[in-house]
Amino acid sequence: MDGVLVVDKPQGMTSHDVVAVARRSLGERRIGHTGTLDPLATGVLPLACGRATRLVRFLTASDKDYEAGIRFGLTTDSWDITGRELTRSGIGPGREALEAALASLRGEYLQVPPAFSAKKIAGQRAYALARRDEPVPLAAVRVRVWRADLVDVTGNAARVSITCSAGFYVRSFAQTLGELVGTGACLESLRRTRAGEFGLHEAVTLDQLQQHTTRVDDCWIGLDRLLVGLPSVRLNEEGRRRVSHGQEVGRAHRVGETQTGASILEHDPVGAQGQADAWVRLLDERGCLLALAPTSSSSAADVLHPAVVLI
Repeated sequence: MDGVLVVDKPQGMTSHDVVAVARRSLGERRIGHTGTLDPLATGVLPLACGRATRLVRFLTASDKDYEAGIRFGLTTDSWDITGRELTRSGIGPGREALEAALASLRGEYLQVPPAFSAKKIAGQRAYALARRDEPVPLAAVRVRVWRADLVDVTGNAARVSITCSAGFYVRSFAQTLGELVGTGACLESLRRTRAGEFGLHEAVTLDQLQQHTTRVDDCWIGLDRLLVGLPSVRLNEEGRRRVSHGQEVGRAHRVGETQTGASILEHDPVGAQGQADAWVRLLDERGCLLALAPTSSSSAADVLHPAVVLI
């Protein structure tokens, strides 16, 4: 089975728990998730299966949408409701102060990950150090928040809708928000509604996955439907053969292009993610995904070398 299946992760399970269920239910050992969700969190958890596991690094780099429930007047060591209580005031912020604080947390800035996270420090997980009450020297990471909108406020709790970059910690966001409004806060609930190109509308429940209902087959996302935001090049049969051996392909191997055909760099000079290095999908004549090839402004425009081969 080669492709992606989106699971609506239930609360209380780790992402690894869901992967284990999928391996048993689908009879496929090569399964990996494309972005960890804490046990507290629910929602979109894309699982890469079979040859799609080679694409995980591309699938994890996408932005995400979250619906976060934040409790004010309470702080914990894990920065969410499951942690050990540190302070409790029972005081909530006014709506005006909350709106102002949210505005300051939009844009690009450095964010410190939670001590209770899977980040590695000298080969050890941060949460292992935190559980032993040892120092957890985590470096701040550059993140971006495109949207942080207040949905509603009820008593000392608020719901916030967030669109953020990969690597963003909503627990850190909640903790910082509590500091800004002066009441303290922790994350009370979290639901991921989108991860890159994957949304809840195409997700299956854990029960549907375990029973392998028709919903699982209907929601299966094949290789050809992945990373469609990247530029693509169709190859002839000789080009397909060369890709299968990891050999570079040039304009002579492209379908519908002549020696004077346009360079892929002219179509997307900086790549789909706005980076100096772009990736190109290499397709066969029928449109089946064969491989991904890197290209940059300094590379030869005529030549693409497959770096991630899927055949």
